[in-house]
Amino acid sequence: MTVLLYTLGVVIFFTAILASIGLHELGHMIPAKKFGGKVTQYFIGFGPTVWSKQVGETEYGVKAIPLGGYVKIVGMLPPGAADLADEVETDAAGNQFLKVRKSNTGMFTQLISDARAAEWELIGPEDNDRLFYKLPWWKKVIVMAGGPTVNILIAFFIFAGVFATYGNAGDRKVETTIDRVDACVIPFEESGRVCTADELRDSPTPAYSAGIEPGDRIVAFNGTAITSWDQMQDLVKDNGTREAEVVVDRSGERLTFQTTTTVRPPDKEGGKTDKNVGFLGVAPESNPTTGGVFYTIGQMGHMTVDVAKSLATLPAKVWGVAKAIVGVEERDPLGPVSIVGGGRLAGETASHDEISVQDKTVSLLMLIAGFNFFIGMFNFVPLLPLDGGHIASATWEGIRRAWAKVFRRPDPGYVDAAKLLPVAYVVASALLVMGIVLIVGDFVVPLHLES
Repeated sequence: MTVLLYTLGVVIFFTAILASIGLHELGHMIPAKKFGGKVTQYFIGFGPTVWSKQVGETEYGVKAIPLGGYVKIVGMLPPGAADLADEVETDAAGNQFLKVRKSNTGMFTQLISDARAAEWELIGPEDNDRLFYKLPWWKKVIVMAGGPTVNILIAFFIFAGVFATYGNAGDRKVETTIDRVDACVIPFEESGRVCTADELRDSPTPAYSAGIEPGDRIVAFNGTAITSWDQMQDLVKDNGTREAEVVVDRSGERLTFQTTTTVRPPDKEGGKTDKNVGFLGVAPESNPTTGGVFYTIGQMGHMTVDVAKSLATLPAKVWGVAKAIVGVEERDPLGPVSIVGGGRLAGETASHDEISVQDKTVSLLMLIAGFNFFIGMFNFVPLLPLDGGHIASATWEGIRRAWAKVFRRPDPGYVDAAKLLPVAYVVASALLVMGIVLIVGDFVVPLHLES
């Protein structure tokens, strides 16, 4: 049963991620077609084609390596400036298409020329009015932002559903109801062990001695009405070793207990506390905070800050994974994982014996939502070949043209994204290396679900 549940968790996770990839690409394709662009391919995955079908002018299919997807939109790169003019032929109607490719000197110049030629070799005169680079800048932004926006929306709807029903386990509300009553005073570094008979006799906690039980809701302490657990903690600490009157609500009945708060036990370093701090010996209930749409938006705002910080330190964290692979250091349990690591965590969650079905479902949903949110945010990074690079390029085109219009200057024309291809290749290479390191790390030094 454990193996079956583990496999089920992995399958659910990978199916959800593949569906997210497909929806991401639809986020690009639908607005591109809506704006009159020509989309010739829609594929999930990379590498050899496993299956495909031609529907109209678009080929839909699946490729062998399920680590992404793409849509081919015709005319992403303009034909080039004056130095490439002899590559472009203009027909009688004024339409431009690539005729021949000339040789260029310089590695980067040749690279740009080759990419431009590959872009244009399948473009005919009939495609002249449907080229992507000719779209208004704001339409290009919508097309390129559509993909990562879909991922963020997927994350939002999952988060909103979980937060509204189950609650946010990462944002727990501490109640005034008692969840646990410690039987005796145990030093912090020994917490978790069972009290000995001598400890129960010689150093029982004030709450245990008084008869306070789990499930009791504290309503007053020394005559002060209790409205929050923080307030309760402050009152107990300030009480020192003095006597205390604790009023609780037990199943609708008010009960009053007389006790004496003892001094807090040794701290986690093993030393005695300097202050005469009161100690009752109880732990409160804490429940996941629930909330609706606006709560979800606020939480995703905090997540955005966290993801931005993670992206800024991603290369360093991946380097840490590389060192863990060769045994130089331990892998950071809070570090990044690949889709392989995500699948392992999903499998361990689904097969864990001590997690309820409800908690397993919520954990899998949150894992899927977290991956989608990260993918969406990552694709908004303003660097080619990421979607954010195309968004930045189109936005800059809009700014340049607006500036020229305001100051009555000549139209500067389209932004030539091809000139940034050297940067795109460097970024793509770095992403490939980091992806490989994370995948290897998830096999060699995998992260596991906390017990």
